[in-house]
Amino acid sequence: MLTPKVPVAQEGYPFIWYSAFATLILTILGYQLFAGLMFIITTFILAFFRDPERFVSPDENDVVCPADGKIISIEEVEDDKFTKRKVLKVCIFMNVFNVHVNRLPFSGTVESIQYHPGKFYSADSDKAALENEYFATILSLPGDRKIAVVQIAGLIARRIICWLEPGDVAIKGRRLGLIRFGSRVDLYLPLETKLTVVSGQKVRAGETVLGRLE
Repeated sequence: MLTPKVPVAQEGYPFIWYSAFATLILTILGYQLFAGLMFIITTFILAFFRDPERFVSPDENDVVCPADGKIISIEEVEDDKFTKRKVLKVCIFMNVFNVHVNRLPFSGTVESIQYHPGKFYSADSDKAALENEYFATILSLPGDRKIAVVQIAGLIARRIICWLEPGDVAIKGRRLGLIRFGSRVDLYLPLETKLTVVSGQKVRAGETVLGRLE
């Protein structure tokens, strides 16, 4: 059995190197207390940008989770922003200790990418979904179905990164992007999706099966 590797997201390298360099300089200068503090900060940054491999369900009908974290709500809503239809909305909150690399929940084609500059309310609040900065990736599926993955900035998150472009082939479990330092991901699924998760459940990007879409 293969053991997953735990690489680091490339976007984290500058933060890691600067923090590690500051730790080294403080150690050389003899400021042990500050050097110890910077070592802890460097370790935290390294852990934050970790990007472990995940074992994705091979069943083509399984919808996998796009983010590590905790499901904070599941509801049926009329989506007039992204898919333009009634959907199942699954909201996932990521704290600063979760892996922040996001993954594609289903295979299809990237129909569009929408960016909305906004505010930075706490990611687990109702205002966050309405007013915070976000990147929305809309996937086109066979049968005129759509899935939207919305990366939403949080209270201290100040950078959302999306690695996809319109027209890209989306493969379930592949990396979608990341959000720095605490945030949430909202997933808009077709109504016929048979969910297998509940609100309050902890989930892992690429591995947790949220439900089935026949």
